[in-house]
Amino acid sequence: MIKTPEEIPEQVRLSWSEFSQLIWRPVDSGLINKTFCLENAQGIPKVIVQRLHAIFEGAVNLDIDAVTGHLESKGMVTPRLIPTDAGNLWIEVNDAVWRAQTFIPGLTFEKVIDRRMAFEAGRLAGRFHRGLYDFHYTYRSPFRDVHNTGAHLNGLKKALAQHTKHPLHKNAARAADVLLSAATHLPDLHALPLRHGHGDLKISNLRFDHQGQGNCLIDLDTLGQMRWPFEMGDALRSWCNPNKEDESKTALNLDLFDGALAGYASVDISVSEQERKALVDGLIQICLELSARFLSDTLNESYFAWDSTRYPSHGAHNLYRAQAMWELYNSVKKQRLQAEQIVNSHFG
Repeated sequence: MIKTPEEIPEQVRLSWSEFSQLIWRPVDSGLINKTFCLENAQGIPKVIVQRLHAIFEGAVNLDIDAVTGHLESKGMVTPRLIPTDAGNLWIEVNDAVWRAQTFIPGLTFEKVIDRRMAFEAGRLAGRFHRGLYDFHYTYRSPFRDVHNTGAHLNGLKKALAQHTKHPLHKNAARAADVLLSAATHLPDLHALPLRHGHGDLKISNLRFDHQGQGNCLIDLDTLGQMRWPFEMGDALRSWCNPNKEDESKTALNLDLFDGALAGYASVDISVSEQERKALVDGLIQICLELSARFLSDTLNESYFAWDSTRYPSHGAHNLYRAQAMWELYNSVKKQRLQAEQIVNSHFG
């Protein structure tokens, strides 16, 4: 019997008998779910197994199965869920949801390194959206509205009220005062139509082949219907910042921005005039929203993973992330005119 990490419950290991000869390796990536890569004796990855964060219910896997099945029918590469021996898409053990997925060979990155990668990221997102254009489905998972800025701002206010004794409360409250004031000037984009989207198009959720071409999207727990400027705003804040989201001196790189939109526009997919005009606003709002989410978890210390080798506490890491996203918010605002001109050059 192949030894598995102690944190893997026996029921999980026994639910997929086909994995009995594979070696379980923890994967130190991702901010939410706990991930394991299962390899054969030669060290070749074969399967991904995840223990989902408590925010996700098992029903999210019904949505993933429906979306990936549709994408696969269009000829797109996508991870697929692997049913248990009993035919279930997931199991629940000790109040945690576990699932297995096919492993997609290739590369993932923590940040975009050049214009070519930005182009490929945009092209892959465009292909994904085009593949779901004729997808008719009612999502089963209750965790849908991932870019509800109002809810995230309220979450920040709640965290500030609940954690007044937290050692970082003063720092978080000071940052929150400025952020919440800025949020009062955000435009209302809720009249825009809903589209099928990924919900978390950061660069580390894109898989590239060894030739550098975009291959598929991973981490599909945030699938749902959402407004295009928020979906792409979240993508662009990740792809077009040369630094990672927890590094200082974050800024919008207009060359990467142009490359990403050129890649997206290379796919035959329609973008309305209203969506085009709202894209930069969506990007600005996502930067502010993510800063608020990191500020909330500075005090809650319950959601995002943290690096104990670089930061003294969970809260300290998230406070740094919040500050970095606030820098990015201000960078986008300063370059708003140039960014809008680039958008119009591709979708005008």
